[in-house]
Amino acid sequence: MLMPVWLIPESSYYPNQLSQVGFFEGLKKGLGQALEGSHREGHCKMPGVGRDGCWDCARLELAGSPLARTVSPRERLGWGGFALTPSFVPCAVLSTADVHVIKESLCLWRASDLQQGWGRSLALGQCSGQRRGSWASGLHRCDNGDDQATRWQQEDFSSLDEKPQFPGASAEFVDKLDFIKPNVISGIPVYRVMDRQGQIINASEDPQLPQEVVLKLYKSMTLLNTMDRILYESQRQGRISFYMTNYGEEGTHVGSAAALDDTDLVFGQYREAGVLMYRGYPLNLFMSQCYGNSGDPSKGRQMPVHYGCKERNFVTISSPLATQIPQAVGAAYAAKRANSNQAVICYFGEGAASEGDAHAGFNFAATLECPIIFFCRNNGYAISTPTSEQYRGDGIAARGPGYGIMSIRVDGNDVFAVYNATREARRRAVAENQPFLIEAMTYRIGHHSTSDDSSAYRSVDEVNYWDKQDHPISRLRHYMLSRGWWDEEQEKGWRKQSRKKVMEAFEEAERKLKPPVGLLFSDVYQEMPARLQKQQEALSRHLQAYGEHYPLDHFEQ
Repeated sequence: MLMPVWLIPESSYYPNQLSQVGFFEGLKKGLGQALEGSHREGHCKMPGVGRDGCWDCARLELAGSPLARTVSPRERLGWGGFALTPSFVPCAVLSTADVHVIKESLCLWRASDLQQGWGRSLALGQCSGQRRGSWASGLHRCDNGDDQATRWQQEDFSSLDEKPQFPGASAEFVDKLDFIKPNVISGIPVYRVMDRQGQIINASEDPQLPQEVVLKLYKSMTLLNTMDRILYESQRQGRISFYMTNYGEEGTHVGSAAALDDTDLVFGQYREAGVLMYRGYPLNLFMSQCYGNSGDPSKGRQMPVHYGCKERNFVTISSPLATQIPQAVGAAYAAKRANSNQAVICYFGEGAASEGDAHAGFNFAATLECPIIFFCRNNGYAISTPTSEQYRGDGIAARGPGYGIMSIRVDGNDVFAVYNATREARRRAVAENQPFLIEAMTYRIGHHSTSDDSSAYRSVDEVNYWDKQDHPISRLRHYMLSRGWWDEEQEKGWRKQSRKKVMEAFEEAERKLKPPVGLLFSDVYQEMPARLQKQQEALSRHLQAYGEHYPLDHFEQ
């Protein structure tokens, strides 16, 4: 049943007289009946676009009311109550089952809040007779001659009944000094689907992926692992300048990639090669990028492992930590504005979460309500710093609620847990326009990079445990073996085949020449400025005079 909502006529009281009032009961007792009669008999004189073509003769100032709050469109549909604007109110109706909003700018109060009441209470007199009339002339006036005054009544409340009215937080008053403890619970739980032997723990959580998808997950992880081993050794032999392996974190890559749409935009850090591999990025382009040869899409201008692919919606990686986080939020906000049904996923490590850019990105995403998934790979050691020295709180997922972000912690070595969490986060991010934070707990088995020696800050036995006992590849292999989807012969054949594929791409990359030297000056400006032209001419003169001292035969002309 809909009850019409009477709001105080603008001509009757100044707006600031009506702030901080709880008037649910008053509406039910007096104004609701009067308005019903007014509309029924057609006596309302105020034209508008509200119920029955009326503005309900009213505007109401709500500034400073603790009940007034701005909510997003996704919240407007879920509350029973009645609708008001943050300042002046045009038209609304009251229903305990739904919210009927007339204008886009309206925000909502819950009926339960209104029933409680804050500060002053509005007690309304009753108009007798048919209770019809034009209320444009004032709140207390009825056409039938009744001049019974509507009255304001100041009710006394004890200090315990007062509610905080500060706009910056939702809280209650307390009369006892007590600081919030950093670890008020034992810890955010870790969601998983499979145990370490690849057995499904709860059948209802099994994503029931078809065999071909599971095989793609497995082959993507193992192919990435094989490429890592070859390129790592290539760097150690001096063939390339730098490399970063993905050992132990393969499940976070492919599990999340499988849950996304191909059109979703990916912002990686520098350890997400598996996402590109799952999306079909060819091995020869991985190799060409690391070698910086003429086949490199970035034309040899980037460090190795700084991949990018516009066709696969993978934004080029940059070295500085966490710069991709606010950039990803901006892209998600643009996708929201364009109503493109597109999500953005932003990968980063727990070390990058200590950067100021992470704070800025989280806060912007929450306040702007962006369809983005923040995906944190918590591998325990950042670049070379154990988590015990990085932060004192409960990981990264614990930070999400402080920003108003839905958060979850998952077992990053369980590819199905990663898949389920990412799929649901992606669905809700797009449907509800809100950010999500996924903290994938995993372990970096390899060194941070070829510039790192992890034996300086962790033991070999620790690394061996994770490599042998809790590896995402072996866990998924156990699952496939138990289903009869894989066997030892297939394993041997695939390992041989995958190594052959990687070696062919590796040898092809080594044979290719470097990009032309002149590309140093292109692709930045549409028209080359004079200062760059001078530099290009100076380099050309230098190479003509001293070219024999440079390996110019390694570069395309």
